[in-house]
Amino acid sequence: MQSFELLSQKFNLYFDKRHFPEEPASLYEPCEYFLGIGGKRIRPVLCLMGNELFEEIREDAWHVGTAIELFHNFTLIHDDIMDKAPLRRGKETVHHKYGGNTAILTGDVMLLKAYEELNKINISFLRAILTLFNKTATRVCEGQQMDMDFEQMENVSLDAYLKMIELKTSVALAASLQTGSIIGGAGERNQNLLSEFGKKLGIAFQVQDDYLDAFGDPGKFGKQVGGDILANKKTFLLIHAMETASPAMKKELADLLSGKSAKKVDRVLQIYRDCKADSWALQLKNKYLDEAFEHLEDIAVLSKRKEPLRELAHFLIKRDH
Repeated sequence: MQSFELLSQKFNLYFDKRHFPEEPASLYEPCEYFLGIGGKRIRPVLCLMGNELFEEIREDAWHVGTAIELFHNFTLIHDDIMDKAPLRRGKETVHHKYGGNTAILTGDVMLLKAYEELNKINISFLRAILTLFNKTATRVCEGQQMDMDFEQMENVSLDAYLKMIELKTSVALAASLQTGSIIGGAGERNQNLLSEFGKKLGIAFQVQDDYLDAFGDPGKFGKQVGGDILANKKTFLLIHAMETASPAMKKELADLLSGKSAKKVDRVLQIYRDCKADSWALQLKNKYLDEAFEHLEDIAVLSKRKEPLRELAHFLIKRDH
């Protein structure tokens, strides 16, 4: 069994080539530019790990991993347009560099290229993987729409936010693992358990991300503390505070979110602490991490084959007791 780091290196070597034709350059140069920005490429490597959990990695898994990465980049290009974001990983976004209309088309051909890659896999897997791929892609779009809807809503329930995170982030991790397991010959029960492992891991990761934005060490986290607060983003912490704060704190929180106070971040963080949203978030993260490991444990393969996935989960999510 290979580690995430080793498989990541191998996938990067496999993926880092030209994927699009030379002409028309005005369409395909932006595609190559955006893919060249790089990224963590967690999803395609999860596909490889899902395959190797059950048997040696097959060529089909590399094609599916490539399709997953191309689809992910398609969503990022369109997300950047919707968010009017000027930068992605410190580089100009496609719409900022090449214009909005070209960026839309760049995302479109990225998606079509993903399906071209899927078309290379063994016919015996194609129907199952295509069905899962399409279902997942649809859910990611639903999650993105929910996220945008939340921006216009004053109050969002915890259940609604969890659903959005599951659709926007977790299902893609789950499906990446499950497509690999299909190629590896896993039975339906093992496929579903691996999918649930990925789903719960994704939610735990988002809880941690929300927590670190508010309470993390900016030197280690690499982000400005309170960025979500300044942007009035709905997060696990904000939703919990709005549900549990006293009427006076709730009013102050609403005033802070609608205003531009210089002390906005400090005051909101203090309200979070007063509501014990910080310790609650850590407990919630651990709950989903524990559930993820339970699903992994129940998969009917030798325990040592699961070790790379355990290591990856511990790497992505630091446990807080």
